[in-house]
Amino acid sequence: MTCDNLQTIEKNIALAAERCGRSADSVQLVAVSKRKDLEVIQQAISCGQQVFGENYLQEAEQKITALKNKKLCWHFIGHLQSNKARIAAELFDVIETVDRIKIARALDRHAVALDKDLRVFVQVNIGRENQKHGVLPEDAEELLVLINRETQLKVLGLMGMPPYSNDPEDARRYFRELKQLSDRLAGKKVFADNTDVQLSMGMSADYMVAIEEGATLVRVGTALFGRRA
Repeated sequence: MTCDNLQTIEKNIALAAERCGRSADSVQLVAVSKRKDLEVIQQAISCGQQVFGENYLQEAEQKITALKNKKLCWHFIGHLQSNKARIAAELFDVIETVDRIKIARALDRHAVALDKDLRVFVQVNIGRENQKHGVLPEDAEELLVLINRETQLKVLGLMGMPPYSNDPEDARRYFRELKQLSDRLAGKKVFADNTDVQLSMGMSADYMVAIEEGATLVRVGTALFGRRA
């Protein structure tokens, strides 16, 4: 079942990319494996999936340790507290949820100690929702400038989540706004590669819309692995 779902998602990614004149290779699937056991993850690996996203550090540590001999790329996509920065820097290749300079400084300190080239995204609260984390759009530039000035972190781009809706089309304007923000900020030269800024946006319900609006990473869990208990 996991392989069938993966094939369906890959076809949908290709269709959405084609609709906006892009290559399917320009979009990376991050398989969100939180609350899923090793057997299910190993099924996805056997089907060719190599990039996984986890939300919870303790759970992720067990999985990453068990699968350390596999050539995988792990993204941290949950809220990160500064006192957990060391373990996050040790475990993950990419941190997608940097939303405060305190977190960036802590990650950088540990990455330097580990002699690790840590890649990050700045999380933007594109819906301005009180219950969600992320820097407000108008404050993103200031945070990016500070990260560049004070750390060696490699900022790949922006990450965001639109407000929940049953209709994927409701997310379109938020994805478009995040893309427009990334374009403006690229003009300010605040990313690691301002000619190839990455956008992590879109999940199981709306990833095709996100791709049409410029997503280069989509974070898909339920559509791949099924609903979580």
